[in-house]
Amino acid sequence: MHLSARLLLLMASSGLLVISVIPYLIDIVKKQTKPRVVSWFNWGILGAIAGAAALSDHQLPAAVLSFASVVEVMLVVVLGLYYGDRKFQKVDVFCQIGAAIGLALWFALDSPLTAIIIITVVDLLAAIPTYIHIWRAPHEETLLAFILCATASALTLGTITSLALTGLIYPIYLLLANVLMAGLIMLRRKALAVPISS
Repeated sequence: MHLSARLLLLMASSGLLVISVIPYLIDIVKKQTKPRVVSWFNWGILGAIAGAAALSDHQLPAAVLSFASVVEVMLVVVLGLYYGDRKFQKVDVFCQIGAAIGLALWFALDSPLTAIIIITVVDLLAAIPTYIHIWRAPHEETLLAFILCATASALTLGTITSLALTGLIYPIYLLLANVLMAGLIMLRRKALAVPISS
């Protein structure tokens, strides 16, 4: 793929990721979606570190995707402060400790890959409360937002020309995580006889 085409695709994917939060924000205001604010804030921190680590290793597509996800997440945090769930749980403390460890090891070992691996694992564990929430109340999550996020991640992967793990791990993780969340929402809505489009 030509450089200019890759850049256009990268811009489209990052724009789509930011836009993907709009249905989620609308549902928050309508009180149909109830985000856990602390979890989303932690995801913002993790995404920022992952983006900085990817950028330091010259993996532009992964860095752009990560920073776009930070913008998306922080929009949810801002609105969630008024309409969301502001409870602080043990998993939130774990996430903040994990982010600090990833950052410290990155600087200590001069290894952005180490930071990205730790951040991705912590991010996955941080998502567990969301998976549980989807299982219990799939109607309180916004399906379209996860589908758009997955699409943006897939488009970003289409712009990657290097097989460096620092450029692949986080975009692949975001793709799989969002596909899984979207799939779980549809599965649980079907099981509970909740309309998929709601």
